[in-house]
Amino acid sequence: MKTLIPERAAELPPRERILATAHRLFYREGIRATGIDRIIAESGVSKVTFYRYFPSKNELILAYLEQRHGLWQAWFREALTRHAAVGPAALALALGEWFASEDFRGCAFINGAGEMPADPAVAESARRHKAAMRDAIAESLAGHADQAELAAMLSLAADGAIVRAQLDGSAETALQTLAALIARLTG
Repeated sequence: MKTLIPERAAELPPRERILATAHRLFYREGIRATGIDRIIAESGVSKVTFYRYFPSKNELILAYLEQRHGLWQAWFREALTRHAAVGPAALALALGEWFASEDFRGCAFINGAGEMPADPAVAESARRHKAAMRDAIAESLAGHADQAELAAMLSLAADGAIVRAQLDGSAETALQTLAALIARLTG
């Protein structure tokens, strides 16, 4: 899978450059671990320019999550469609692509909610993202009995596989377990 982190930030206009830099740093190193001064320095903008576009770090965080959501959902839906011939197992194949990417560091929304548990806007962003993921899974299950219930179970299993792959540093066990669970639920 191609990285979801925007590349060639130096060629972008200031707002997009800031956002691309934040995206790269927030996803790789964490939201709390990444300070505004570092984003300003690495994006090559002045403080005035930064604060013109993002008056607070929280506004930048929400813009990052919105961007990440759009990029990830587009990729995820395309991957499920590309693997549709294998039926529900497409979920494990799609996640396997993501887990194998060199910049995989888990789910930005699970990570963000964990880093900022008291921020209702971050929690709401994570809920919307997970609902959209569940909807994409449901759409890939068209024609299955209990489609909505099965999608809810598989999205929960996918979240577990994402966390397991991140924590273990290896996706093999997470993907094998997810594939076995999919087979049991849909067999």
